[in-house]
This record gives sequence, structure tokens and C-alpha cells, in this order.
Amino acid sequence: MAGKTGMKIGICNELFQAWPIEQIFDYAARIGYGGVEIAPFTLADSVRDISPGKRKKIRRSAEERGIEILGLHWLLVKPEGLYINHPAPEIRRRTQDYLKELIHFCADLGGKILTHGSPKQRTIQKGWNFEESWKRARETFEGCLPAAEERGVIYCLEPLTRSNTNFINTVEEALRLVEEIAHPNFRMMVDCRSTEANEGSAAKAIRRAMKSGHLRHVHLNDVNGRGPGFGEVAFTPILKELIQAKYSGWASVEVFDFDPDPRTIASRSIGYLKGILENLKG
Repeated sequence: MAGKTGMKIGICNELFQAWPIEQIFDYAARIGYGGVEIAPFTLADSVRDISPGKRKKIRRSAEERGIEILGLHWLLVKPEGLYINHPAPEIRRRTQDYLKELIHFCADLGGKILTHGSPKQRTIQKGWNFEESWKRARETFEGCLPAAEERGVIYCLEPLTRSNTNFINTVEEALRLVEEIAHPNFRMMVDCRSTEANEGSAAKAIRRAMKSGHLRHVHLNDVNGRGPGFGEVAFTPILKELIQAKYSGWASVEVFDFDPDPRTIASRSIGYLKGILENLKG
């Protein structure tokens, strides 16, 4: 589905927990989503273990159901021991190597967006220097971008709530790194839950990000960790900002609280969003 701008609505797959990926694609398509965003750890501890044949099968399964695999998120949950700004060069090298693997995996599935959240693998630990940690993170990302350019995917940095991490919490901080790196395949995204908590208004955060020209992805969720329409966040101003700015990317429903059940969350969220978009069209 799309608004006036061609904005597309997707949903993240980890909500469905143990469902087979084919069943997720089928249900998402039936209730009106255009795409599914995949958390790699739900498929394997390492994407290196997912064969070329399995990748083709996943991609074909989505295509047969009219679903686009829009990309990946929760990039570094597994395997263990990865960290973008760790002082140890070997840890950063392993992390960079795995991020390159994720870029290729994303492209193999037909995805175009990688969203970098992964708070536990970026938090600055006691005794670490902030600017040195910043520099190390920058170097990690920069080393991945030739692969992103080669495969035609966009790597998006995600500002996260301060309750989850102390490294890159605001749109301005994300924009600082994006503009320092200055690569066409390195951009940013906005998570409504985090920007509502950190900056007071996801709509204003989206406006700032859109004005910069660097916004490429959006996560739709409430500060309570539930889906759109399940809490107090008003999503009409958020979607209005995106439509007025002629945003043509994906906006994905991402939740952290899986109650009462996946079907209820997914169906009520898309119904709520469709209702707002229909009103805005009018």
C-alpha cells in the first residue's frame, strides 16, 4: 500500500517468532503489507550458514506472494562477540567482515536497506574515550561501504533510545556521522519509539531528517514498545510529515512487546495506518 508519495508499509519478521518465513510472507500479504523486514538472527546464528540455494528459495517465496523483502535489521544480535567500536582491532575486523556478509545476504534476498541498531554492540563502555569510539565506528562503517555500493544497498544508521545505548541517540548525532562519512550508500533512518523518547516528537525528528536529504527508512512503533495504535503516540502527524515531504521509502512496523499475539498486532497496526493514510489522502 502507498500514500501519495509512494511510501510503502512493511513489517518486521521477528514479531512472528517461530513462524516459518513462508507463512510470514503469506500472512503479511493477505492483510495488506507490501514488504517484510528481516532480522537475520531469526533465520540462523550466522548468515554464512544460509546457502545460496536457501537464499534463492526465501526470495522466491516472497516474490510468489507479492511481498518485497525490503531489507535487514537487528544486524549484530548474532553471532556473539561483534562490536563496531571496540578498542580491540580484531573484534572490529570480525565485525566489519560480518557486516559485509550481511550486505551480500541482503542483496541476495532482493533487499535494499540495512538498518544498523544493535545497541549492545555499540555502547561505549566505562573507560573508553568517546571521540576514539566515534572514530572506530566510523572506520568500521567506511570499510563496509564499497560492498554496499557494489550490491546496490543502502546502509542506514539508527539513532536509539538512551535506555538502550549511549552512542548515537539523536537525529543530529546520526547526521553528524552520515555527513562525515559522506558516502551515497550510507544514510540514516528514524525509529519512532526512540525519537519520541529522546527528542519528544518523532514527527519533528522526521522533518529534520527529511530536510537533510539523508532519511531512507522509518520504523513505526510506540514508546511502549508496541505497534502503531497500541499506545499514546499519535501517528497522524508522523505520516503527514512523510507525505508532505514526498517520502517514497519504506516504513516498517517494528514491535518489542509481542502481546497479545502476532496476528492481532500485525492486523490492527496495518488497519490503523491505512485509516490514517486514507484520511490524509482526503
